[in-house]
Amino acid sequence: MKVFTLKANENWFCDRYYQEWKEYAKDHVCNDPYEADVIWLLPSWQWASLGPTLLQRKKIVATVHHIVPGKFNTEEFKIRDQFVDAYHVPCAQTKENIKHLTSKPITIAGYWLNSQVWQPMDKSASRRDLNLAEDDYIVGSFQRDTEGGDLVSPKLEKGPDLFVEYVKKIDKPNLHVLLGGWRRQYIIKRLEEENIKYTYLELEPRDVLKKMYASLDLYVVSSRFEGGPQALLEASAMKVPIVSSDCGMANVSLNQNCVIDIQKDLYFPTQQDVEENFLKVYDFEISNHIKNYIDIFAHAQG
Repeated sequence: MKVFTLKANENWFCDRYYQEWKEYAKDHVCNDPYEADVIWLLPSWQWASLGPTLLQRKKIVATVHHIVPGKFNTEEFKIRDQFVDAYHVPCAQTKENIKHLTSKPITIAGYWLNSQVWQPMDKSASRRDLNLAEDDYIVGSFQRDTEGGDLVSPKLEKGPDLFVEYVKKIDKPNLHVLLGGWRRQYIIKRLEEENIKYTYLELEPRDVLKKMYASLDLYVVSSRFEGGPQALLEASAMKVPIVSSDCGMANVSLNQNCVIDIQKDLYFPTQQDVEENFLKVYDFEISNHIKNYIDIFAHAQG
């Protein structure tokens, strides 16, 4: 069975997935859509670029990462659905949100983790390399949280407003927020209004991103809607304390102590929480978990 997929070319995790798929599923990789048995729409919005004739001739598996009410294009989904044979989703929340839109099979397979990349690192050394103070209490958030249309409005599905309110509840000396990722204008403005110290490293290479994780005392996922996010797996694999709203993969990848009501609760993970998260994340280790993806494609092929 040969599978073709397109690269997103967005510096998004789909591009990393594309590369890791080619590395870990070599026997199933096909670079020519006309020679493939299955076409995987990993960034599903690229379906139209393949053309209706090809889509009708091939078995099509589409990944739907997450649904944001009020933003999701139901009409486009229905048009694409006529070409799709099966859907892959990373979490139960997404399956619940699309099951009424299609009669096609929907399979949950969480995002994978490459544990050869994401491993614990020395906190003090990482802080020195990034010029971060040893005695600061550093809270991390690496994502996009501002709408691209105006670079002002919050991307509410990512919960940047909830993140700031959560950080305000943290009563620690030398509180410091470490931000990464594109379009952080909203949260930077809010942190400045609240007089909360921050450092912003926009879109750093992966080796720097790993040091950013390693520098943290806490990572906070405040999203309202998610497919993952990847940070759940990456932070846990690096033994970084993490708390998350009940979104995406949080309930299957984290110790339940760490899945909280971001608006009401304040929780600091214990070392036991960190160790349990570290063990749980290996359920998604790429060398084994990628077989679940291959099974989805095989079933679609029939």
